[in-house]
Amino acid sequence: MFDKKYINRLFSIIPTLKSLLLEAPTPRVAREYIRTYLQEYHLNLQRNNARIQPLAWNLQITCLETFRKMISARSERLAKFSLTSVLWKLAHGLIDELPESLNNGFFEEMIHLFRGIQGKSDIYIDEKAAEFIKLSGREAAIVRSDQLDNLALMGNRYLGRYHSGLEEKVIERRKKNKKRILKALNATEDDWNNYLWQIRNVVRTSEVLERLIDLSSEEKTAINKARAGKIPFGITPYYVSLMDKKASRKVDHAVRAQVIPPLNYVDAMLANRADRSGQFDFMLEHDTSPIDLITRRYPRIVILKPYNTCSQICVYCQRNWEIEDVLDEKAFASRKNILRAIEWIADHPAIEEVLITGGDPLVMNDDRVEFVLSNVAQIDHVERIRIGSRTPVVLPQRITNTLMTIISKYHVPGKREVVLVTHFEHPYEITPEAMQAIQNFKRHGMSAYNQAVFTVENSRRYELVALRKYLRIIGVDPYYTFNTKGKTETKNYRVPLARLMQEIKEEARLTPGTVRTDEPVYNVPRLGKNYLRAQQHHTLIMILPDGRRVYEFHPWEKKLALADTYVDTDVPIWDYLQELKRRGEDIDDYNSIWYYY
Repeated sequence: MFDKKYINRLFSIIPTLKSLLLEAPTPRVAREYIRTYLQEYHLNLQRNNARIQPLAWNLQITCLETFRKMISARSERLAKFSLTSVLWKLAHGLIDELPESLNNGFFEEMIHLFRGIQGKSDIYIDEKAAEFIKLSGREAAIVRSDQLDNLALMGNRYLGRYHSGLEEKVIERRKKNKKRILKALNATEDDWNNYLWQIRNVVRTSEVLERLIDLSSEEKTAINKARAGKIPFGITPYYVSLMDKKASRKVDHAVRAQVIPPLNYVDAMLANRADRSGQFDFMLEHDTSPIDLITRRYPRIVILKPYNTCSQICVYCQRNWEIEDVLDEKAFASRKNILRAIEWIADHPAIEEVLITGGDPLVMNDDRVEFVLSNVAQIDHVERIRIGSRTPVVLPQRITNTLMTIISKYHVPGKREVVLVTHFEHPYEITPEAMQAIQNFKRHGMSAYNQAVFTVENSRRYELVALRKYLRIIGVDPYYTFNTKGKTETKNYRVPLARLMQEIKEEARLTPGTVRTDEPVYNVPRLGKNYLRAQQHHTLIMILPDGRRVYEFHPWEKKLALADTYVDTDVPIWDYLQELKRRGEDIDDYNSIWYYY
């Protein structure tokens, strides 16, 4: 339900709008009235733009055009919801006829939109025209330099909140963690450095994990329920050592959230166990798999999946519908099926890059890694082999000299390159051991890239900047940042698209170009990556009663070939801000989020 005070607040921003709604006998007529009004308003803005600060004027135009799209018949048909009808009923006081889901999040969206149309967004309310513009030469340069110092210092105030695993105090803390874990598992330092010992001792139950770290009652319940329901769960001893002993999640929140499932995740997985592929195959890989073990969405690259599990299970894994258990013995595809998939690649000369992923292919033993790489490398038209692996993050001991000797054989400059694409999600995961694993690839001439998933666990102001900063220091290039996929079971992790767009513009933009090399994307089912940096790749078409935004995503083929668009629903900005507030954030720091469409 919503606070009824919102109604007067909403219509007080643009009184003319309420008058038009009251004059209209039906919502359909109201749409025509509003459309005519907005058209006139747009013309007036075009005529009088010299009187308005350019950036404020641009925002007005953006808000106005966004509202026009949302009240169109096409948008209402695609979203299966009429915004015009709700506004008409609100103006006429027909409270009982409003959707039951109508809440404060809807009104916050519309109030900010209307304020933007009126030029009252307040984004620039405290801003003064840059003083250096009035100056010239050295004097202008000094003033400009001072301004840039202030921008950098503002970011540094946020960055200081986020701890990295490279900090001395964190390193010392984790040495104690390791010592405690080794004692609990009756193991030695040599055991710890042996990846096979790490694999044999993957933590699979709350009873074992509780011997190593403190667990909250909710964490313990979720793990027990997951194991009872045969939902994959497992954590390497090394990754457990990255968790703080206490269960407060004050610093290690992102690490714990990566592997300890929330209760609603477990319940959703259990509820849809009978149809896991249908319910959880969000990316519709079934529809893009021309042969077993292959996924293809783009002209020159395919995914090859020889191994269908990992050394530990990430809660918001894209392929949790395929994984039966951590280190499942049945996860390795048969050699016959792997060779058949590789032969299929060989029969398609347009393919020049193969992403070997899974699961995590580097958890396979050396012989199997060799088998897969050697056969892919025999295909003349394959110029690049990309290895998708989180092993450097969760099991760096696996990156042995023997493994690197095998992999580096197939990295032949001038003919074929092998690259690593890994998944660091938070600076707290970046450790000396992980750095050593990355540097092992670098020493053999191979590049390392990172794909981060933007979740509520790394989405605070400058938190992703901190991740990029430390990635570059250890030799990893930020590559993609994925907005969390719209999977039902991972709703706890989802962040509005507007927050990622805000992060790109207001935080990443203040860092050097060599650090902000990642491309922010939303992975659209069946269609592939949608580039959020460019507004022409997505369109906001509706605000639903519960405050969720509805977007129409455009395919990568746009202007190349005819393809369908995809309509998807985001999580409410209002709900996200309330979660940040619960975590101690000042949500006023995020005010401009409403104006990223």
